[in-house]
Amino acid sequence: MPAERLQKIIAAAGIASRRKAEQLISGGLVSVNGQVVTELGTKADAAQDHIRVNGKLLQGAERHVYLLMNKPKGYVTTVSDPEKRPTVMDLVRGVGARVYPVGRLDYASEGLLLLTNDGELAASLMKAASHVPKTYLVKVAGVPTIADLAKLRAGITIRTKDGKRTRTAPAKIQSVREANNPWFEVTLIEGKNRQIRHMFEEVGHHVEKIKRVKYGPFQLDVHPGKFRHLTLQEVAKLKASLKSPKKQPA
Repeated sequence: MPAERLQKIIAAAGIASRRKAEQLISGGLVSVNGQVVTELGTKADAAQDHIRVNGKLLQGAERHVYLLMNKPKGYVTTVSDPEKRPTVMDLVRGVGARVYPVGRLDYASEGLLLLTNDGELAASLMKAASHVPKTYLVKVAGVPTIADLAKLRAGITIRTKDGKRTRTAPAKIQSVREANNPWFEVTLIEGKNRQIRHMFEEVGHHVEKIKRVKYGPFQLDVHPGKFRHLTLQEVAKLKASLKSPKKQPA
């Protein structure tokens, strides 16, 4: 095999995303043939070289696995949780590969979640510039005004996790069910932490429920807590969605 960058080899082996692999290398946790490597440009041959990550010998590239899950409420979207809460990994036992979530749905949210061991694809999907559309059904407390919804559609400044302020990209928002606590369909082309909750809170409305029903070319089509494998054609569509130009939601 031709030599490839270490972070690409590690990502292909399903150990971590390429970005995380770069952190592992910079942190001195990767060695090649017994020598610790910290330079991100270092190349190696996965078929010939002995590559260790955190002391464990890399066994070579795993078969790429792509899963579509219906995440239930009450699960965290991480590989492990310091608070010992259930994680989505508890729902994907027995798939024959170490997969990890693409992005996050918070503990109280539910719906469509992708998992894979394709680190390169996962990193591409999680980049802000990917602009892969994601659609959610959202129930809010109280009825937002026309002016409130106009602000959300145009983009609004919200507070981030570190306390700073950032502006959201334009969003597509449609009414689904009118009520004292109405439902909306919200489509985003980005994925800031708890973005939808922060958006509605900014105009004075608490979000009661969030369910992701679409991700790029996929629609939610499995029961809560269940998952299915993507077909080769579906994987090709997902990769194509990263390459095609994206339109801003109207």
